[in-house]
Amino acid sequence: MSSRLPVRKTYKLFIGGAFVRSESGRYDRIEGDPAAAGVNIPRGSRKDVRDAVAAGRKALPGWAARTAYNRGQILYRFAEALESRAADIGAERADVEASIDVLVHYAGWTDKFQPVLGGINPVAAPFLSFSLPEPTGIVGVVAPDAPPLLGLIAEVAPALAAGNTVVAVLSDEQPLPGLDLGEVMGIADVPGGVVNLLSGRRSELAPVLASHHALNAIVDVSGDAALGSEIDKLAAESVTRVRHTTPAESYEAATGDPLSRLEAVTELKTAWHPVGA
Repeated sequence: MSSRLPVRKTYKLFIGGAFVRSESGRYDRIEGDPAAAGVNIPRGSRKDVRDAVAAGRKALPGWAARTAYNRGQILYRFAEALESRAADIGAERADVEASIDVLVHYAGWTDKFQPVLGGINPVAAPFLSFSLPEPTGIVGVVAPDAPPLLGLIAEVAPALAAGNTVVAVLSDEQPLPGLDLGEVMGIADVPGGVVNLLSGRRSELAPVLASHHALNAIVDVSGDAALGSEIDKLAAESVTRVRHTTPAESYEAATGDPLSRLEAVTELKTAWHPVGA
């Protein structure tokens, strides 16, 4: 019996809950990553970024309106799905396991951070003033090169827990774990458009994302100082919130200060109500 060549996997972008080819029709080969040897990586374009933001905007009202308990259930299911597909993720086992644990951790925070970050405010008047955290909206994530999966999940999980939708630009050097994550989404009960994953050249995609006026916040974990400076300038034009941070390289780093990560992707809404006669 003659030997046969295996069918190579065709990777696609993950936008709006669907696997789509890049609008550009371009692909890249990744050097230096044995797992990506001979693999064509879709090279996202400006239009792909716009499509991903539009998908995030469309999914935002429904996701933000879900109960905190339900979002926690979905994040926990996300962790279950990642566990079931762990062997298929192009990342080290320790990276995958830490990512699973981070998802479970933030699944537990979905119905707990509101009373911690919010509260009743003292005022010198016959009014009751209270503040409640709300999702900031669409959160862009510029993922790090290492660790490729945990570094991404550490920023995606708190954004989802707080009721935001996400558009992520994946690692330049190790995009496969992020692209594999899109396939996990298909069985994870995460509604289409809540998480959108773009591969390609970070230097091309991140500035387009940062300058998009529909974006509400961007978390830059790239570690690229020049790119970070460009993101700051572009985001300032639309008053988009920017957070630069270092990649979480362990479960402890990703969960050691959860309130800071949650606070970075929420807005405080303050309401006033008269009291007394």
